[in-house]
Amino acid sequence: MYEWMGGGGMPGGTAVVLGGSVAGLCAAGVLARQFERVVVLERDRLPPGAEHRRGVPQSKHPHFLLNSGRRAIGEIFPGFEEALIAAGGMHLMPSMDAAYCENDGWAPRKSGSMTMVYSSRVLIERVLRDQVRELPAVEIREGVTVTGLRTASGRVEGVEYGGEGRLDADLVVDALGRGSSVVEWLGADGWAAPPERTLDAKVTYTSRWYDLPPAERRPETWWWKHLVITPTQDGGDHPAEHEFLSNFFPIEGDRAIVCMGSWGIEMPRRVEAFEDALDRVRTPVLAQAARACTPTSGVHLTRSTGNKWRRFDLLDAPPIGLVCVGDSICAFNPFYAQGMSSAARSALILGEVLGRRDAVDLAFTREFLGRQKKSLQVPWMLAMARDQAYDFATGTEVAAAWRRGLTARLSWPVFNAITAASREDAYVERTFAQVFNLDRSLRQMAADPRFWFGIARYKLRQRLGRTVVPHGFDYRRDPPGIDFTGYTGARGASPARDDLVGT
Repeated sequence: MYEWMGGGGMPGGTAVVLGGSVAGLCAAGVLARQFERVVVLERDRLPPGAEHRRGVPQSKHPHFLLNSGRRAIGEIFPGFEEALIAAGGMHLMPSMDAAYCENDGWAPRKSGSMTMVYSSRVLIERVLRDQVRELPAVEIREGVTVTGLRTASGRVEGVEYGGEGRLDADLVVDALGRGSSVVEWLGADGWAAPPERTLDAKVTYTSRWYDLPPAERRPETWWWKHLVITPTQDGGDHPAEHEFLSNFFPIEGDRAIVCMGSWGIEMPRRVEAFEDALDRVRTPVLAQAARACTPTSGVHLTRSTGNKWRRFDLLDAPPIGLVCVGDSICAFNPFYAQGMSSAARSALILGEVLGRRDAVDLAFTREFLGRQKKSLQVPWMLAMARDQAYDFATGTEVAAAWRRGLTARLSWPVFNAITAASREDAYVERTFAQVFNLDRSLRQMAADPRFWFGIARYKLRQRLGRTVVPHGFDYRRDPPGIDFTGYTGARGASPARDDLVGT
């Protein structure tokens, strides 16, 4: 069942996980199969149900669990996806169940290769906690604040907590997130700080929770469950809200999270301003949908969104007995939905390396860091590809002016060309879905001649007026619900063709 259990393996002992969120729980799941004792130290008192808590403020915003993350968690916790769906998560196909307002209007509805499980972040964590608590080797200690590390002879040997508490460990896993103090604690004991790669594109996003109306009272036009409105590419005068990336995001319990976000624009933080902004988003459908629902929360705003990668792999003498996972090692702009999946992938790598090694030594540390680096480069490159376009971005990864300009001019047109070609070329659609889900790298896609041939062929057909699937439906009207799966353009191939709106 667990590929990473084969061969070698730790001789038992104690592992300590700092933090009980998604990254920490996934780490605990793999450690429980290699260590006799796994202790998770969590500052919060963990709720019994799917509830918000202080340590995860981002839980109030939409969260995507990408396919690579779903698989990784499923390998760590067999049955996780089934448990999430049984608890209320929804297994959907975005290309059929979501309406996308793209640059030229509503995209056509059509089946694709990608599926997703939609739920709230708090439900994902609750299901993970339930599964971790079934592991006999794992103990979760709640209300515990870690205050430092215990180090000696070039390695981490344990942690200090709650003033005078001490806990010895053969391996410590830092899953404390963006605000982790582990680097500072290491520095106090004489370790060099790892180099950091950073890029902050000044992303801010704001969300509000809603109850959906009863099914019998929902508008007939609501064939969709998820709405996505991409930023305008109009270079002329327009309201700032046209620059927003907006979502009407479905979650369990017949609820939705309405979220608006932007690069470098001040976002509404109060209810009245939030509602006014909805009216200025470039399609009226989002505001209409929100007002058909019942609000159940205030407005939640987040600004801590910069990309930050602590490069422990570049240290000449990395601390032995310590690994970092999740946002504590590499935090991403949340717009790209990479955090949970990257954390789960790192945990899976940790389990695989533990299964191959018989000691937590320098060889173990270097192998883990090398494999983790290769995994993190995939989402990091995706985040850089867009965030480097902004002149107001700051950090070590700010691109040269010519490159920023080129990225700003090309990124959305290239994205538009990919999504358009995906409607008529299954290879392009599958490849882009693999990149989005971190199953292929941006570099692999860029070097794939078949992928670019598909896009070039579509653009030629478009120029000649020979494309098949209609697109660009009027964004001022409801998105058309016709299913274009299998549509060939031939008369009678799409029986509902006359029902199209907005053409």
